[in-house]
Amino acid sequence: MRILGIDPGIATIGFGLVELAGASKPKLLDFGVIKTPKHTPVGDRLSILYDDMHTLLNQWQPDVVGMEKLFFYRMGNLINVAQARGVIMLTLAQHKIEPREFSPPQIKQALTGYGNADKADVQNAVARELELDKIPRPDDAADAIAVALTCWIYAD
Repeated sequence: MRILGIDPGIATIGFGLVELAGASKPKLLDFGVIKTPKHTPVGDRLSILYDDMHTLLNQWQPDVVGMEKLFFYRMGNLINVAQARGVIMLTLAQHKIEPREFSPPQIKQALTGYGNADKADVQNAVARELELDKIPRPDDAADAIAVALTCWIYAD
């Protein structure tokens, strides 16, 4: 089973893919970010995201996709990120995938046992769970891997 985690955004969209084989721990297959140019019209940025999401889904064909729910402290980004989430949701629907959504506290709770854990604790938990020598970078990719692991931890 392949699980894709997505950390939505407009400038940087993180992704992380893990694979489960039997009862073993997840194995990290791929991670990274989709970037959209800052001074590009929003419609063009959303088009880049749409195309790159299709490429990612076609390449890896995940069985499950997890996505972080909207959670903001800066209102200026809210509309653009909501639009990016809409594009991600559309792309997933075209691939017949219903995402599992998790709030930041749910992700923190799943990986650290504490819903108010800080970012470093979550990233260290990602590295520990996947037996990695270092924390995956950039942060958006590590966050997406955390979402994928949360799908695994909360698997039905």
